[in-house]
Amino acid sequence: MGPEEPGAKAGTQQQRRGSGKTGSELAPAAGPGPEPTLPPHDSFALFLSRRFARLGGLVGAHPWPFLLLSLLLSGGLGAGFLFLPQRQANDIEGQFTPLGGPAKSERRFAREHFPSRDSERFSGQRLLTEGAFASLIAVSAAGNNLLTAGAFGELLRLDGAVQGLAVPGGDPGTSLSYPDLCARSNGSCSSPNPLLAAVQGEPARLEPLLRQLTYPVLGSSLFLGTFLGGVQLAGGAGASRVQAAKALRLLYHLREDAAADRERSLQWLENFLERIPAELEALNLTAVQVAYFTSVSRQEEFEGNTRKVIPLFSITYFLTITFSIISCLRVDCVRNKVWVAAFGVLSSGLAVLSSFGLLLFCGVPFVVTVANAPFLILGVGVDDMFIMISSWQQTNPKNKVEKRMAETYAEAAVSITITTLTDVLAFYIGIMTSFQSVKSFCLYTGTAFLFCYLYNITFFGAVLALNGKREESNRHWLIFTKVKDTVQPHRSCLYNMCCVGGFSDKSSGREDEHPMNKFFRKYYGPFLTKIWTKVFVVLLYGGFLATSIYGCTQMKEGIDLRNLANDDSYVIRYYDWEDEYFSEYGPRIMVTITENVPYWNLSIRNDIENCMESLENNSYVDKSLSESWLRMYENVARIGSLNIDTKAFFMGNLSELYKLFPEFEWDIDIRYKEIAASRFFIQTVNVTTAVDEKNLLHQLRDLAKGCKIPLMVYHPAFIYYDQYIVIVPNTIQNVGIATGVMLCISLLLIPNLLCSLWVTFAIASVIVGVAGFMTYWDVNLDSISMINLVICIGFSVDFSAHISYAFVSSEKSTMNEKAVDALYLLGYPVIQGALSTILGVIVLSAAQTYIFRTFFKIMFLVILFGAVHGLVFIPVFLTIFGICGRSAKKRVNIKTIGEDSNSFSNTQNPNNVRCYENQIDSNGDSNSFLYQNNELMVYQKQIKQLHDEGKINPDCP
Repeated sequence: MGPEEPGAKAGTQQQRRGSGKTGSELAPAAGPGPEPTLPPHDSFALFLSRRFARLGGLVGAHPWPFLLLSLLLSGGLGAGFLFLPQRQANDIEGQFTPLGGPAKSERRFAREHFPSRDSERFSGQRLLTEGAFASLIAVSAAGNNLLTAGAFGELLRLDGAVQGLAVPGGDPGTSLSYPDLCARSNGSCSSPNPLLAAVQGEPARLEPLLRQLTYPVLGSSLFLGTFLGGVQLAGGAGASRVQAAKALRLLYHLREDAAADRERSLQWLENFLERIPAELEALNLTAVQVAYFTSVSRQEEFEGNTRKVIPLFSITYFLTITFSIISCLRVDCVRNKVWVAAFGVLSSGLAVLSSFGLLLFCGVPFVVTVANAPFLILGVGVDDMFIMISSWQQTNPKNKVEKRMAETYAEAAVSITITTLTDVLAFYIGIMTSFQSVKSFCLYTGTAFLFCYLYNITFFGAVLALNGKREESNRHWLIFTKVKDTVQPHRSCLYNMCCVGGFSDKSSGREDEHPMNKFFRKYYGPFLTKIWTKVFVVLLYGGFLATSIYGCTQMKEGIDLRNLANDDSYVIRYYDWEDEYFSEYGPRIMVTITENVPYWNLSIRNDIENCMESLENNSYVDKSLSESWLRMYENVARIGSLNIDTKAFFMGNLSELYKLFPEFEWDIDIRYKEIAASRFFIQTVNVTTAVDEKNLLHQLRDLAKGCKIPLMVYHPAFIYYDQYIVIVPNTIQNVGIATGVMLCISLLLIPNLLCSLWVTFAIASVIVGVAGFMTYWDVNLDSISMINLVICIGFSVDFSAHISYAFVSSEKSTMNEKAVDALYLLGYPVIQGALSTILGVIVLSAAQTYIFRTFFKIMFLVILFGAVHGLVFIPVFLTIFGICGRSAKKRVNIKTIGEDSNSFSNTQNPNNVRCYENQIDSNGDSNSFLYQNNELMVYQKQIKQLHDEGKINPDCP
């Protein structure tokens, strides 16, 4: 995912020293004594190196087929974007609520037993969904009292304007206004606000009404908590008379029972949203200010997020191409790799086109969170490009392109494979989550990384080979004409800079050392390994860890639905006023008895009453606002001397209850002369934060579960509250599984258990850091941030595992030297990978949507902390706890006297070996496995035999 794979830089490169052989020549030799066995990691790395060397040689020899076939494949798969309109799935409930959440099954039960009939018996508290509605909150312009004749006059004008909004009817020339589409009860439209209905169109009637206006209940049963906000009551303990109110809500409910009703209501709501801004302006209201919202507002604003972020793609591509080109710029006009960098970015673009097109072909839903993926893929995709370019620069420019490509691929094999493996596994593990939005994002992004891998070794490799052929013929990077490769003394400096190129390091045969690699070798590495620097780093890490852990304890859970809209959306003002003026009373909860119980049995009724009381005694419930048909039935029976203690009398006398309270008929589901289910209502209070919502849900469900009577609690908001049940377990599950998988990959990459544990420690450290600092940056733990915590694991592995393995593989004698060597090999690729990824997502910081800003924030934290661990913490800790290093080993160079040989594997005679490298275990164990150098592996006893026979050159350095 960014940094160069140390197995490529420190392992494969070491294997190739001396002979430079690749491909099939990397086979281990057969020699005297038992056949040596490769450790699992070495065999894995060697296997990849061999296969990639062959592929690299093939790409170097025939670049055009690889380039053109990649373009044809991406073009064909890209046709899948034709299905994008059909695959878009931006339903908020479907994407941001847990699949199989309990509230969804509770809603199905309620729909089965208590079907709604909006056209004849509408009741707001009995809605099983949010319903179809338009809502306006009017706030006093002066900020004091809205209950004045002047303000009510304007509210009546506003109500008239809303009810007059019309859409075309089914017949030509007809139109349908709100009265034609409204939800009805007792033959008339439900009132948008009881106080407006009470004044009957005359503002002067408000004053006598105020003398008897009580809150939160008007009269005996009319609940005003939904309609009146910012209420100031008259003085005195227990007073309920309203003295003033700052806000008033108008609710316009529409019918949606039949499909035709739903379609017409939707048209009216869309017309409302289109015309209400102009209507408000035309009304010229001075006494009140108005915010508006509809049942479709949240969804429409959410769907608009993707359209607003699309322009940021072009900026991202520009930044990434610019950074890539600058990173690959050279003063040498031949070695310059501007075209390579530009096509490397194009390779990532092809990966997005191919992966998205393929999944759209396959019918995978495309949700708005997937719009984050191209930014990440672009930033991460170019990292493998940097690794391959770095590997190319380690080859000898005097060799043929085919050989240089084989060596480049052999060296980069483990790096880009492990990088892709960790990223793809991290994302595919994320598919196990309960949120569809996370599933889709992880599937699209993981597949895109696979295509990045494919196009890097085909399309980009072909571009690198073609560029190598240009370098081989010493042609200018821009005009492609041949230039001289030696400085012309009689020419100007500008001429020599622009028209002379093709230089290389005479001592190593490679291209000149990059200044950043030199910086890590000469300055940063030695500075980091000083004792006082280590002390400071340890103290810094302690502060980082303590701050992160504290942040984790303060983390908030759940997604605020307002965050699904743009910052400048009209709904934000509505949400703010709703929180400010109407937060005292929360959702009105339906309490349902889900089975047929003998209500006529007194002990059963007592059990039901005990259950209701346990719910009402909860701190989030106001017991004075409960509504129970059974309590009212018992009161009616007591007052009317009705017998309800037998089944026949209980069922027969229900008609007396319905006469007095007809709405209770909707709360009792009678089937086959049995009460299949019935429901009551309790009123919640002070549910103002996500923590309150979580606690309310857990406490009410626990209380219902503990009742002797089978109870179910439900409210439409519980569909969204269910995220609190699964968000933490899902996150822990995904992070835990992914961390375990990454540990296995680390063991494959680093053949040392303790070092692999260090890698696991780094993963945990970065995750804790990101999760903790999310709190300080106002990011909740929700389905969006959970995506990024899964991503976090892949990035953590990249930085920490590579540095750890480079440290282990280093041939230096001291811990400090090993750390400097690891930083020299990997420091610049780590920085390149980190910067390219940050540049890929940085434009999202300017987005006006929470989803995209959150993605940037967490990705920034992931990359920052991952890079700091890789470049600062891990190197220092490895020098302090250097048990991972091969300090017990010493390196000995050995040369034998004899003729040149292509490969030791071609002969059984050790005399034919010209030069090889070996590591001898200082403990003298004759059975210890020694070092392999390309084609040769020997045992310590073989070295001793060569010494005894005098076949070792004593002058070997």
